[in-house]
Amino acid sequence: MKLHLDRSIKTPLYLQIRSQIRQLILDNDLSPGFRLPPERKLATSLGVNRTTVVNAYHELVADGLIQPHVGKGTIVRPPRPTEHSFDRFANANAIQPISWQNFYTRQSERMHNPVLASILDEIGEEDQISFALGSPAGEYYPLKEFSEISKEVMRPGNWQVFEYGPTIGHYPLRQYLANWLGQRSIHTQAQSILMTSGSQQGLDLLTKVFLEPGDYIVMEEPSFLGAIGVFKAAGAHILTVPLDQEGMKTDVLEQILSRHRPKFIYTLPTFQNPSGTTMSFARRHKLLKLAYQYHVPIVEDDPYSELYYENQPFPSLKSLDEHEHVIYLGTFSKILFPGLRLGWCVAPFPVLEQLSLAKQHVDLHTSTTVQWVMTEFCNQGLLDEHLPIVRKQYMRQRDAMVTALTEFAPQGLSWTVPEGGYYLWCELPPGMKAAALLTKAAEKKVTFVPGNAFYVSSGGKDRIRLCFSRHSETTIREGIYRLCKTISEILNQPHPSGTTNRPRYSEPLV
Repeated sequence: MKLHLDRSIKTPLYLQIRSQIRQLILDNDLSPGFRLPPERKLATSLGVNRTTVVNAYHELVADGLIQPHVGKGTIVRPPRPTEHSFDRFANANAIQPISWQNFYTRQSERMHNPVLASILDEIGEEDQISFALGSPAGEYYPLKEFSEISKEVMRPGNWQVFEYGPTIGHYPLRQYLANWLGQRSIHTQAQSILMTSGSQQGLDLLTKVFLEPGDYIVMEEPSFLGAIGVFKAAGAHILTVPLDQEGMKTDVLEQILSRHRPKFIYTLPTFQNPSGTTMSFARRHKLLKLAYQYHVPIVEDDPYSELYYENQPFPSLKSLDEHEHVIYLGTFSKILFPGLRLGWCVAPFPVLEQLSLAKQHVDLHTSTTVQWVMTEFCNQGLLDEHLPIVRKQYMRQRDAMVTALTEFAPQGLSWTVPEGGYYLWCELPPGMKAAALLTKAAEKKVTFVPGNAFYVSSGGKDRIRLCFSRHSETTIREGIYRLCKTISEILNQPHPSGTTNRPRYSEPLV
């Protein structure tokens, strides 16, 4: 397929590409089923930005001439039936299936997150040892207590538990959270708390309220892949700040804020996902100072701070905030039951009003029944009884993973030991790529999340995230053994020259 671009004329390059490919298809020079070059490859051959080719392909999709297929690339579609052919073959067999992708928005394309989907799909694969999903261990769920409370709440005659509820959430639960957070120096009131369907919905509502396509936001890198996906789907320009052992590098952040005016700064300052890093006390104060100076809100995502294994972590940004610049997200998913999908957002009242309006258009309100049961569970003191139990158990599992890595790890593999949360962040031996390792490790029935999933840019290809929360100490040891054995086999595999050497990988397409 030969294309010629004329940069001397005013016609945009993407329209020139679209017009020429369109004509080739109409002239049948590109027949139905022909696979178009990948966007990046065509962009390189034409000497243009990849976005130029992406826009051209979008136009051709809208024309109904090409069709993207996951795993197959972009192919030329069969011609649509003409009016005469429709008259001639007007029966059920002649009607073409509707091509739904031609009706999708560009936002729907940005929502595709194959890594997150594959992590969730692994839940039901019992033969896998998955270190991918960040989730509590089911054997620690307080099921007996929760079941008894559920029966009591859903007793005959208590029809209110199945009614519609206020969008902002069940008042008694919000009042409990206000008191519970107050013990952690986050001084708030029930009317400043919005109940959400997990903190992931909190992120989605924030993007609906704050972001227009093209707006800037700032986040640390690496960071939570779910947040990256939400911000990308909103069409945001994501500016990233690297991490070090003290968390987000505020000197780099200051340089960014001096040049851009982002809508907000997103951070997980405590037991960060995926790195396990905790932002130092000095950095927290510096971050708040910069937020005040440049008048930029902070979104603090805090799912892990209750899962500390040595000392209690530093105070949250929200507790240190004296000027209502911090919006705070929390969740029961990491400390109790992820399947309940129950989280909360603490924000200044004007922001909370807007978030509530956005939530009305999504699900009206979070499950009334779940909120009633959780309220009673918490008011009986069962959450506070549960947390010391899981802290003790998860610390053992963390230590089991560290011990197994210390015993089995080949030379060149290194890792961090977090003081809380769920994750070990590992750096692979030089030259090894996480995506290639995942393919080989899956053959031994052990999986993880490749590091590049946590990067907006092209970083993290030599990193992997391992979650220790879901498995017993025995299973963790077996899984780490399999993983390290796979790494060793790759390191020792013969080089084409006949010597053993660390291979160079080309990253597989996913």
